[in-house]
Amino acid sequence: MYQLILLIPTSVDMNEFDEVWPSFLEAAEQMPGLIRESVSRVDRVIFGQEYFQRIYTFSFPDKNSLEKALVSKNGEKAGRIIHDLTGGKVALVTADYQEDSLQNIQSFPSQDSDE
Repeated sequence: MYQLILLIPTSVDMNEFDEVWPSFLEAAEQMPGLIRESVSRVDRVIFGQEYFQRIYTFSFPDKNSLEKALVSKNGEKAGRIIHDLTGGKVALVTADYQEDSLQNIQSFPSQDSDE
């Protein structure tokens, strides 16, 4: 699975952001190939510099699907909206997303050097 990740910095006014967000979401949700979306609201930074207050992810089956979505009519429209909404301060990254269950991870023998 491939993800488009939007990192919204703390410098963005979230009241204004939340007012315009539905128009962005309307375009983004119509990107071809989109299979899942999620939001994370950062409530604290344990280590490092506090920089992002929200993280949005848009998931696609593969890299090719994500690339097609970005250049689609709705992908370009969503891009313009998010750029204007954040004053160009949004960070956009793509990632090859992989997930494993804890049950599967725990099924492997421990690699502890003490044994």
